[in-house]
Amino acid sequence: MRGLTDGRTPGETRRTTQAASTAVAVFVALGVSLSGCGTGGTGARDEGPAHADAVGGAASSSPAAKASPSKVPDRVDAVRLVKSDPKVSAEVKRELKPCVADEYPVDVSYGELTKGSAEDVVVNVLTCGDAVGVGSYVYREEDGAYQNVFKAEEPPVYAEIDRGDLVVTKQVYEKGDPVSSPSGENVITYRWASGRFAEEYRTHNDYSNAVGNAPTPVPEPDS
Repeated sequence: MRGLTDGRTPGETRRTTQAASTAVAVFVALGVSLSGCGTGGTGARDEGPAHADAVGGAASSSPAAKASPSKVPDRVDAVRLVKSDPKVSAEVKRELKPCVADEYPVDVSYGELTKGSAEDVVVNVLTCGDAVGVGSYVYREEDGAYQNVFKAEEPPVYAEIDRGDLVVTKQVYEKGDPVSSPSGENVITYRWASGRFAEEYRTHNDYSNAVGNAPTPVPEPDS
C-alpha cells in the first residue's frame, strides 16, 4: 500500500488506509473504495478556506509557496510586550493586571499597516470590569524585535486595522455621562507614510440620548 500513499494528502492517506482495512475482509469493497477515491471531490478544500493544517500541507507541495515565506508572525506575548515598553505610561502598566487567573484584558490583532517584513501587531489594553480601552499601541518588527510606532492613551480608546489603515475610536463623555453611555465618539483614520502614522481624516458621531429613554405611547381605547 505504500505506493498508494506516496504524494497524497493526509486525508487521502487516511481514506486509503481505511479502504485497505476493508479489503482484508471483502476484496470487492476495495475496488469500490478505490473507484470512489478516483471520482470524488477534494474534501474540505472544495468548501472554502482550509484550516491551518490543510493550508500547510498544500504549501509544502507548491514550489511557489516555498519561495514565498509567510508574513504572519508567531503569536506575541502582548502583556510582556506592553510591560517592557518604555513608551507605555506607568499608569497603563499598573492597570494591566489579570482579571481572572492568568487572563489579562488585552486584545491583539495582526495585519499589514507599515509594509514591513512581518505583520504589524495592534494591542489594546482594557479594564477588567467594563472593558474600557485605556491604551492602544502598534508594534512594528524591526531587526528581529518589535518597536512601538504608535500609542494612544486617552481613555476610552480602541484601535483597529481596517483595509491597511489604522482606525482609532475615542469615545467622548460629557459631564455626568455614565461609563456605559458616552455622548459620542471621534473616529480617526491614520495611514503609514514617511516612517510614521499620519492622520488621514476623522469623523465625529453624536449618540442619541433619547434611545431607550423615550416614554412608550399609551394606546387609545377602541371607540
